[in-house]
Formats: sequence, structure tokens, C-alpha cells
Amino acid sequence: MSDNKTKEFYRIPEHGKIAGVCAGIAQRFELEIWLVRVVVVSAFFLGFSGFIFLMYIAAWFMLDKKPYQHKGIGGLDHSVSVKSKIWQQGMPPKEAFREVKTQFRQIELRLRHVESYVTSSEFNLSREIDKL
Repeated sequence: MSDNKTKEFYRIPEHGKIAGVCAGIAQRFELEIWLVRVVVVSAFFLGFSGFIFLMYIAAWFMLDKKPYQHKGIGGLDHSVSVKSKIWQQGMPPKEAFREVKTQFRQIELRLRHVESYVTSSEFNLSREIDKL
């Protein structure tokens, strides 16, 4: 689940409520975003409000936005992470299985489309024209 190389620390505004700092922390430490948010809000209300506020603002300005990562082959994201504990980042096993089934279905439909084109007379005609 974790890579041997060191992980970068970014903020992820696409998954965040304010600036994506909690989402970045959650991804860095492989935790669920809701868990990090609960800890931050709890610490804020339990008397650490000034410290939490300053640290959040500092992280907002110091952390870079996560760079865009393009999807895998054919625009599909082939990575599915399954969590074994509730606080870990990832999908529950049932949801992960559904996601894998959906990805296979999309790949099969694309393969059927390619097969139908390759076996068509249009493809043969195009090949013959290219040979000229």
C-alpha cells in the first residue's frame, strides 16, 4: 500500500473544504479525510484554537497544490486501494470490487469497438488504400 520512496506533502483543494490542507495530511499519512477533519475541529474546540488556526493558515500558504496526475491507459484510472481498517485511506472491499468490475466493463466495451472496426470492410479498404 505504501511506496518505498518518500511521499510528497501537498494540499489538495479538489478534495478539501477550505484549502485542502486536511486532505493533504490525510493522503500523506494514508488516513481518511473525515478522520483528519474531526481531529482538527476537535483540537480547535478543545482549547488549541489559536495554534490550530495559525498552523492551518501557515500550511495553506506553505504547501503547494498537488500537481495534476493524468489517468492511466485510455483515460482510465487503474489504481484501486482497498482499506483493511476504517481509518485507512482507500475503498471498502465491496466498493473496490465494484470499481474493478466497472473498469473491466469499460475496457471490454473499448475492446469490442476495436474488434468491430478491425473486422469491418472499412478497415480492409483503408489498408488497401494505404498500400498504394
